[in-house]
Parts: sequence; C-alpha cells; structure tokens
Amino acid sequence: MSRSPLALAALATVAIPGFDACDVRQPAHPNADFDVAVVIDAARKRWVVRAPVRPAAGAALEAEIALLEAIGVHVDTNHLPFAVPRPAGFAHLPEGGRAVVHAQLVGRPLRLEALEPGPGLAASLGRALAAVHQLPVELIEGVGLPTYDAATYRERRLAEVDEAARTGKVPPTLLRRWEAQLEDVAMWRFQPTVVHGDLTAEHVLTDGTTITGLLGWGDAKVADPADDLAWLLVAAPQDAVESIMEAYQLGRTELTDTHLTDRALLAGELALARWLLYGVRSGDTEIIADAVLMLTELDEHTAALAADEASTA
Repeated sequence: MSRSPLALAALATVAIPGFDACDVRQPAHPNADFDVAVVIDAARKRWVVRAPVRPAAGAALEAEIALLEAIGVHVDTNHLPFAVPRPAGFAHLPEGGRAVVHAQLVGRPLRLEALEPGPGLAASLGRALAAVHQLPVELIEGVGLPTYDAATYRERRLAEVDEAARTGKVPPTLLRRWEAQLEDVAMWRFQPTVVHGDLTAEHVLTDGTTITGLLGWGDAKVADPADDLAWLLVAAPQDAVESIMEAYQLGRTELTDTHLTDRALLAGELALARWLLYGVRSGDTEIIADAVLMLTELDEHTAALAADEASTA
C-alpha cells in the first residue's frame, strides 16, 4: 500500500526530532520502488522523504544509505566536486525497514539538449563522472554492493544477449554485431571502477554552469566505467560529448582504456535489450512493442552506417 504525501510528512517529523512540517509536495518523477515526497519546514527548507514499498527496495535502501555515508567523507574532503544526499534522520516502518529523510540538494535536473561544447557545464559533467570513477572500490565492497571483474562483467553481458536472442525479437544482424563485440576479448580489458549505475537526467543536478549533485546511488557497483558514459554518448549533442570526454580523460589518472567509448556505445545499445527483457519478464506487451520498435530502428541505423562506410572504403 502506497503512502500519501501527508503520511510521508508525518514520517519526517518522527525521523527528525523537532521537525516542523509546513507543506508537502509530490516529486516531479515518481519512483516504482519508493514512496517519495518533498516536505517543506518552517524555515522553508526542503527535505526529501523516501520510504520503500517492498522488502527488496528496503534492503537496497539500507545499502545505499551506508554508501552515501561513506561517499559523504569524499564530498567533505573535496574529492567529489558535487553534493550527494546526506541522511539526516530515519523513521521505522510498521511493516519493517525504515524511511530516510535528507535535505533536498541544490540544482535542477540536467537537460542534455542544453549541453554545449567548451569549458562550462559539459566539462563539469566530465569531471564529475571522472571523480566518481576515481573513488576507491573499497567503498562498494564495504557496504556489500556488487563487485565485478572485467571477465565476469563481460560474461553477464553475453548472458543478457543470449536471453534477448531467445525471445526471437532482436534483429539477427544486431545480434551478430553484439556477439562479435562481446567475443572481442581485447575490447573487454578494462580496470573496474566505482560506477554510479543509474545516471539519468533526473539524477544529475546542475545550477546551469556546473554539476551540483548526483542522486540515485542505489545501483552503484564496481564494474565497467563505460556504463556511466553510455547515456551521454547516445543522447547528448555530439560536440558537447567531445568536451565531456576530454574533461573526463583529464580527470582519470593513468587511464589507458582504448576501448572505453566502444563499450559505452555498446552498453547504450544493450540497454534496449534489457528493456525488452523487462517487458517479457513482466508480461507487459506495451513495453515489448516499444523495445522491438527501438531495436528495429537501431538495426536500420547501424545497417545504414555500415553501408556508408563500405561505399567510402
């Protein structure tokens, strides 16, 4: 049963002694795993309340809370050039688990189409991602979140492609291209890093010139840093991508990953396979149809690119 914004505001008063809730708002973007509300106190400060809606979400929240507490140290020592949610209080829930309250971070969600080349916001985004990937992997290991080596992560990708192939809904030429890239062992020689794991425009906050905060750390892991770059290489303006990657490369010490961009582009494509699998597993025909349409368009696009390359060779 979902909790109303008023019920979440009441949890905030339990989580933070003396908290005086004056107003409550629903978030701009609902979350399937959490009931979320923005509560405004008597000083007009905004607070975010998150309560898990199922036990698995509660367990993930506990790991995220532990990670945020560890990451907070790196924010305080200026090793991260942005803010992260800092848990300020907790309220135990009748069904088990607990809700968490944190101050709302400064900034608005990033608009990818607004990114421009140069030393401004695009470069700030590149530096922010580099800082995430420079975090010590022990942070992830210490709170029990997943840790993968390069070989294991490649095997996970292969398993995803095999499962998608069994649906019979992925164009054969697309499957062959994915399989060829996954069988190229040299492409998968990388140093695993801390990975945010769920970077979207809603999770990246900005004041218009710099990145001010990163939200949504529940899918953090030690894995392929290319995963955090995939959404940008696919969706951001190409000239801005160059500025992002230049700042990113400068922010990474001793980075010699020659196939980073290749794996990032592949990760962006495989996200469509995972969307298809989500639809199949949940029996959602609308999601399946949407995924099939996007996979067909991707297949046509890559075929056109291959034809252009062949004609100019």
